[in-house]
Amino acid sequence: MIGEGVRDLLRRDGRADRVVPPTGFTAQLTLFVSGAMAFLAVFALALSLAAGRLAERWASELAGAATLRINAPVEQLAAQTETALVVLRQTPGVASARVLTAEEQVALLSPWFGPDLPLDTLPVPQLIEITEGDPGLDAVGLRLRLGAEVPGAVLDDHSRWREPLVTAANSLRRLGWVSILLIGGATAAMITLAANASLAANAQIVEVLRQVGAKDRFIVGAFVRRFTFRAFFGAVVGTLLGMSGVLLLPEVSEEGGFLTGLGFQGIGWLSPALIPLLGACVAFVATWSAARRKLKELS
Repeated sequence: MIGEGVRDLLRRDGRADRVVPPTGFTAQLTLFVSGAMAFLAVFALALSLAAGRLAERWASELAGAATLRINAPVEQLAAQTETALVVLRQTPGVASARVLTAEEQVALLSPWFGPDLPLDTLPVPQLIEITEGDPGLDAVGLRLRLGAEVPGAVLDDHSRWREPLVTAANSLRRLGWVSILLIGGATAAMITLAANASLAANAQIVEVLRQVGAKDRFIVGAFVRRFTFRAFFGAVVGTLLGMSGVLLLPEVSEEGGFLTGLGFQGIGWLSPALIPLLGACVAFVATWSAARRKLKELS
């Protein structure tokens, strides 16, 4: 039955198009709802894709890095740092180990203490940046060896705070997809109400058409075609407005952090083109079901 409706939708019939009034409350409601929902769907899609990119970036960048912090008296700091470097060079899975300079450590602390931090007068631990390689770093074994040879060393493999960040980004991505599903459901509900209202308002016309021999398939096809095209054109306008809004969002920047780069990237700009098509499909199914059900009630 739906397959026949699709063929009727693609085959234009001027007589059927005159069955449903081209203007009126239901026409305006369908256009507005489909446009508004497409506008929201663009932002939900942009949020979902951006959250996915963020999760992948955090997972890839932080998973291959670790930090070694050496807390020791000033007279022992240099010796323990050199011992730690020797241990790291002998450890499988460590691609490189680099001692951060005083300027780099000041840059790390300046967001909290300001740029004029007197690092030489403060008991700041020495940091060593570790880059992991194949076959991967055995953090437990490295901690045991460092504990025996470098008492002041503390290894941070970033897993303690990397995993919650990645989990939060993935949750945000799922929230975006759930929002798209809810938008689709709300669109279907509103179009169903509009189709029922239009069928009820044109009940006398439907009855006359039946008396002159029109089949229910012809009547259903007229309503389906009208509401599907209304939803499609409304969704096209809403999608274009949504993409214009996405273009105005802040671009990716290291200073902006989490709330930047929420737009589309690369081939992702083509994904909103699916929204009008999906909106038309939702309108087709919703109107087809509503029309079939309403005609049974009018029989």
